[in-house]
Amino acid sequence: MRWPTDTVLTSLPTRHLRSLIRECTRQSSVDVGKKLHAAVVTSGLAASPDSFLHNALLHFHAAHGCPFSARKLFDEIPHSHKDAVDWTVLMGCFARHGMLQSGLRLFVGMRREDVKVDDVAMACLFNACARLGNAEVGEQGHGFVVKVGWDSSVKVCNAAMDMYVKCGQLGMARRLFEATGERSVVSWTVILDGVVKFEGVGNGRVVFDQMPERNEVAWTIMIVGYMSIGLICEAFSLLEEMVFGCGLRLNYVTLCSFLSACAQSGDRVTGSWLHAYALKTMVNEIDIMVGTSLVDMYAKCGRVGTALKVFEQMHRRNEVTWNALLSGLAMHGRGKLVLNMFPQMLEEAKPDELTFVALLSACSHSGLVDQGRHYFHNLESYGITPKIEHYACMVDLLGRAGHLEEAEVLIKQMPMPPNEVVLGSLLGSCRIHGKLELGERVLQELVQLDPHSTDYHVLLSNMYSLGGKQDKANLLRQDLKNRGLRKLPGISSIYIGGQVHQFSAGDKSHPKTTEIYMKLDEMIQRLRLAGYIPNTGSQVFSGFDNGDDDADKQEEIEQALFRHSEKLAVCFALISTKSGSPLYIFKNLRICVDCHSAMKIVSHVYNREIVIRDRNRFHCFKQGSCSCSDYW
Repeated sequence: MRWPTDTVLTSLPTRHLRSLIRECTRQSSVDVGKKLHAAVVTSGLAASPDSFLHNALLHFHAAHGCPFSARKLFDEIPHSHKDAVDWTVLMGCFARHGMLQSGLRLFVGMRREDVKVDDVAMACLFNACARLGNAEVGEQGHGFVVKVGWDSSVKVCNAAMDMYVKCGQLGMARRLFEATGERSVVSWTVILDGVVKFEGVGNGRVVFDQMPERNEVAWTIMIVGYMSIGLICEAFSLLEEMVFGCGLRLNYVTLCSFLSACAQSGDRVTGSWLHAYALKTMVNEIDIMVGTSLVDMYAKCGRVGTALKVFEQMHRRNEVTWNALLSGLAMHGRGKLVLNMFPQMLEEAKPDELTFVALLSACSHSGLVDQGRHYFHNLESYGITPKIEHYACMVDLLGRAGHLEEAEVLIKQMPMPPNEVVLGSLLGSCRIHGKLELGERVLQELVQLDPHSTDYHVLLSNMYSLGGKQDKANLLRQDLKNRGLRKLPGISSIYIGGQVHQFSAGDKSHPKTTEIYMKLDEMIQRLRLAGYIPNTGSQVFSGFDNGDDDADKQEEIEQALFRHSEKLAVCFALISTKSGSPLYIFKNLRICVDCHSAMKIVSHVYNREIVIRDRNRFHCFKQGSCSCSDYW
């Protein structure tokens, strides 16, 4: 589409100009539309009394341009020439650009000006309330809908139901669903999403089976729901039925949703199947969003080498793709590689805030203190204003390296108050370096921020025990007990045979418990012969006094160590997989010192590569050593 010259513009009737602008809106001709707008302004036609020209420009910028330009044009249109479409177009623009409060204020202005509200405006209102979690305004909007008799509109009711679900009011959404005479597939899908989220996948499956029609969103909700609780066979069965039974095609949105669920759950098998599907169906090249999701999935499933290969094979990459790779490498302790690749990123994409979080995290996990200082102190030269996430990375970096005084000074100099992540990092460093006095001060601040967390009490209690202050450790434990708080149990998960198998410390609920514990006895014997000595100092929160010489109690402490969830998961894997195959374990808490030492020896004795993803990072154990170089 060619745009007219200024001379031609001045000779055209304004109705033809409006047609040209509207054509740009329909055809998504953004560059042409912007040039056309500029020509209208420079030719003096912007001052035309025909305000409908402004309406057309408003709709163009709201659909494809800047919301601020759209707002300026909106304000220039006389009230007498604004209709409901103009108001709702701008509301929709605000919603798409995340300007949700502005959208709510616009709706209030619409009512104040006595503009007739239509169903599109109400849908925009409910959408804004849903994304803001503002049930109060949403309920007022629902009341207005009932008052004017729009409660029979499927479109409006669907938006209202979605608002209630997003605001956590499933009961209200259900009541509205039951009261709605006509239900579309969207109505069912909204309720399905709420039921899975708040009542569980089991109840969600009941709704799913009742649906007279299912769209891609409904299938995705159920499959992701199964993945999130480790029911991989059920998820994969539904995925196959969706693709091969119903003939539904996975687009880039559904693929990204599934890959994200695989990344969070550690399900590499399904992730690899989705990768193969993408290669087969995306003939020319894999969509950049799907490619980015694949990089993230493989990295979070412990296959950082595969993530790197996918990244290198991508023809197009943006800053999100780079951030996924750099974050994955950082979690795997590949700090030097992250720093080596950063200059290449600068040639392809502009780094953002998340890039430097990944960069600083990589320095922290690899002990690259000087490099971390350099990037942190030069953030603004890259156009980045340091956020609390960057400060948290620096506190962690300095603390791990033993520069606790520098870390404490940095916290005091922060332009914002420290959060639990910042202070929690400092407390963890106090544990590593035995700084009890500083740890006590930090704990007091953490308790004020999060009085119900047990993690920090456990850390300090362990520090007391290791420092020979058992009385203080006991008092801290008693305080937790008095307040009814319990330590979060450690859970280790491993995927074998298409199912997730979970273990907790001392777990005896698995069907193969007898075989697992027989393997455990054999493994401990082989580890002892290879030089393993139980680190009873890491088992200090068990209620035992480690200074006690009682042999029975010492034996009990060692037995508790042997039954940690990671060791049980490894024993199950050793009896369930082929000799020499790698093992991938996912733990919800930080791996303890004893398990870390034991896993190094297991990897050598059994000739297995063992990858453990704990709450903070990945540990790759191979031939008696760990990828973290014992710096964690």
